[in-house]
Amino acid sequence: MPPLLPTTTSLVRASTGAASRITGPLGTPVVVAAATSTASFSTTASRSKISKPRQEFRAWEKRIGRNLRRPQEQGPRYLPLGPSSRGEDNVDRPFPINGHFKSARVLDDSSRELIWEKVMREGEPIKAVSAEFGVDIRRVAAIVRLKEVEKAWIAKGKKLAKPYAKAVLSMLPTWRLASNSNAEPFEPINELHVHPYTMQQIFWPTSESRHFTREDAAKAFHPTLLSADKRVPHPELIQMEREIQQGRPPYDASERFRQAVMESERKAAERQMAQAALEEKLVTRVKTDRFEFRFKQYNSENVGLRGRARHVVGWRYGNPFDDRAKGHQIKIPTSVP
Repeated sequence: MPPLLPTTTSLVRASTGAASRITGPLGTPVVVAAATSTASFSTTASRSKISKPRQEFRAWEKRIGRNLRRPQEQGPRYLPLGPSSRGEDNVDRPFPINGHFKSARVLDDSSRELIWEKVMREGEPIKAVSAEFGVDIRRVAAIVRLKEVEKAWIAKGKKLAKPYAKAVLSMLPTWRLASNSNAEPFEPINELHVHPYTMQQIFWPTSESRHFTREDAAKAFHPTLLSADKRVPHPELIQMEREIQQGRPPYDASERFRQAVMESERKAAERQMAQAALEEKLVTRVKTDRFEFRFKQYNSENVGLRGRARHVVGWRYGNPFDDRAKGHQIKIPTSVP
């Protein structure tokens, strides 16, 4: 069988910039141009127009986004809530889609310094400073502790991250405290937190001929539960307002309030010191070269009369009320106490 002759459609490989000579049918010489050694991928031309979302973004950037290029001197600048607004009405919602989230304001550095001077240098009680500026007691205590750490670092020559703190404050709404008494409070300071005892459903009978007070409501939930007037962070403020309504001059009532909070803080400090001394007395310490072991006597069977004592194992994980359970208790009372 004679050998097959190559045709003009045979594949020819050649290097760049050269030509190949092959023999066609019947011995006819054929010159084939050299093929380039590039990769064979799609050479589809790119789109000449941008996508619709990008066009909308460019239009938004020219109209509304133009106001967001530069930061404000005071406070952050959030995105507008609606397509027609320019962001002036959005001062506390950093996420336009989630309108229920509001950014809480924080105290600026000058306000924190003022609180520290009131407590540490002038010696005013924490409750008095809280009532004067309208700042929560826990926030005042935290500011004083952190300021003490900052002063200690400065005394030791440690560098503070001032640029970082300034950048963080520029992204949050800040608040500056005023020294006058008519200034707006920073936050509510006498809010009553929900106690777990008040989360149960109770049918409590009472006589219509007597006044049902907050003390009676507290005793209805639990015998040891204090009333709302005593569980608030500032019960002395309630007493001061009552004295003013009874005719006492405001300045005199304010001085009595200051003395009351000083006495309250003194008693609280004494209780904390006594509790710390008792805890230290119950703990046995064993020191080694590397560690200090602490041992304390504990009785796991002391669970109380109903097995719900506060210091038993597993108490912190919660013990639900059985007031809504069905079939094992009678909720409707049959007598009036």
